[in-house]
Amino acid sequence: MLDLAAITAESLTPYVGQTFDAVFTDGRLPLTLAEVQPLGAAHPNATRNPFRLAFHGTPELRLPQGIYRLEHPTLGALEIFLVQIRGDASTAKFEAIFT
Repeated sequence: MLDLAAITAESLTPYVGQTFDAVFTDGRLPLTLAEVQPLGAAHPNATRNPFRLAFHGTPELRLPQGIYRLEHPTLGALEIFLVQIRGDASTAKFEAIFT
């Protein structure tokens, strides 16, 4: 499993446009990494600059905010806190913030 403390915006940027599977006991749901957005400078004692990940899913997808296991064929597994920020007829959007 990826060490969340060690990942950075730069380490995830090459995976924009790729699919990550949200893994559940009864199946998987694909989420596309749509954006990696830097969020400014780090606090003085921080080990990385903060950033935001945006994922897109199918329009009908609704998930409560929570920790989800995401798997990627190259990166492996990571468990991150996702919040759904949009759900309409065109797409479902989720974000994760790293500080």
